[in-house]
Amino acid sequence: MAQLIAYFSRAGENYLCGEIRELAVGNTETAARILGQLTGADLFKMEPLVPYSSNYSECIEEAKQDQRRGARPELKGYPESLEAYDTIYLGYPNYWGTMPMAVFTFLEKFDFSGKTIRPFCTHEGSGMGRSEQDIRRLCPGATVGKGLAIHGAKAGDSRVALEQWIGKKENHMEGLS
Repeated sequence: MAQLIAYFSRAGENYLCGEIRELAVGNTETAARILGQLTGADLFKMEPLVPYSSNYSECIEEAKQDQRRGARPELKGYPESLEAYDTIYLGYPNYWGTMPMAVFTFLEKFDFSGKTIRPFCTHEGSGMGRSEQDIRRLCPGATVGKGLAIHGAKAGDSRVALEQWIGKKENHMEGLS
């Protein structure tokens, strides 16, 4: 069976290592592309019909408002079907302890029964937050694997962590004291 990497990512101004920086490609997309190289999985980028502002301060206000009101922003498009996929790698930045609301929209669109969801997120210090629990709640028929939290500023250097997470590289640190 095939694998899919479905991800939400945002370019433009982003918060990295305590400062605002302009990114041509968002951190989660950077990690998703590396994961795609490692797995050969198909990639699908979740894009809201009405995108968030490229200005960081405006974006966080828009995203906070979406979260407060439980918004489900419409996406520009969806995969035609998830039927062919048995594993879905789900990527997103951590927005206030969970996923961006566009990811909720995506998860509520499909029936994930019998599928394995492997979440990964980018963050600047908050890890996975409660996103794994939210995915389990939204996708009760799916098996949700242990997520991988990637420090956003290091997304471009996440290959080894992704290899270990998907089981392509032995973790040489195990068993060492």
